[in-house]
Amino acid sequence: MKYYFYKNLFFKVYAEIEAGRVRMKTSGLAAPLLKPMVSEMLDIFDNVKPSMIEDDRLIISTWMPPVPSTAFDRLVASQIRAMRGKMVPEQVTISVTEECPNKCIHCALPDTKNKAKLAPAVVKDVIDQSLGMGTTLIIFDGGEPLVYDGLEDLIRYVDTNRAATMMFTSGVGLTAERAMSLKNAGLYAVSVSLDSANEEGHDFMRGRAGVYRDAISAIKNCLDAGMLVNIYVVISPRNVDELDDFYALAREMGVHELSFYEIVPTGRWINHETEIFSPEDFEKLDDFVKRADETEGPRVFSIPHVMKTTGCFAGRKWLHVTPEGDVLPCACIPIPFGNVHKDTLKKVWKTIRKDPVYNADSCLMRNMEFRQSHLGNVKK
Repeated sequence: MKYYFYKNLFFKVYAEIEAGRVRMKTSGLAAPLLKPMVSEMLDIFDNVKPSMIEDDRLIISTWMPPVPSTAFDRLVASQIRAMRGKMVPEQVTISVTEECPNKCIHCALPDTKNKAKLAPAVVKDVIDQSLGMGTTLIIFDGGEPLVYDGLEDLIRYVDTNRAATMMFTSGVGLTAERAMSLKNAGLYAVSVSLDSANEEGHDFMRGRAGVYRDAISAIKNCLDAGMLVNIYVVISPRNVDELDDFYALAREMGVHELSFYEIVPTGRWINHETEIFSPEDFEKLDDFVKRADETEGPRVFSIPHVMKTTGCFAGRKWLHVTPEGDVLPCACIPIPFGNVHKDTLKKVWKTIRKDPVYNADSCLMRNMEFRQSHLGNVKK
């Protein structure tokens, strides 16, 4: 089976599955000339373990639209533009509400008294603007997005010919009925957060007893509803020794992907300088990723590893909108460049792209000099 990424009369780019892995190939009269020009993009997808293989489509990752699809065609086009230095916000995360039943000790949102949320009309306008700029993944976030009235209407509003939809959730209230409702609304993937592979550790980080059981139930319900499911782990020195436990749980439950994002000093975690990743922690993660890649089970997506190749995504591939409407380079950088209640996303994006800081080789919030100069919150 060939899964075409691009094709015309003279040049074709496609994937085939060999021994359970994606193998990128080209053909056509123009292939000898054009293949070197797209080799960087081919390398992104080649030899990876996909999230799901079906007869008529290939899901490389829950973070990408399926192949083939017009949404994926748009992603390929954005990758080609990026090679020419023309960046677009491929992923836009919209925190629709600050309301949440949990009190996570590492929450990136600021603690405010008004429990802000975005009006549906504002969210739809953000969606329209994002799609117009070339976005191919719209993520609904919070707080807890499941407490937002009309969430399914917002999911349904996204043109699936242009972008896939994902939701970040703690799983609270994600019953079997709600999972089917989200599926019917067109939700492409669900990303359920886990901070520990055991109940006690997860509930402690989330500040509420029972949230681990909520998360596990949500995963089961979403899988039963036929949705793509990703377990999302904010990895820190507190849970880095649970990597194999996370993988065993993900494999046992049958999820499609297990993603890791390293904890950074932001939000409620802003002053935890001693609890961010050390070189030794990275060695543990690196060893785990290599072993998991060779093990039967779900795809592992390690954002720290990807950033070593691509650089920091903030303001280059990512854009984030807060419940107050502030537009940030990413959810972890609390620096507003505008507000959707008065600024267009295109204007904000141009402003960010003019700042050379947002072409960093690694996560900016891990950079003490950046935080000192831009936030002034680094302990001396």
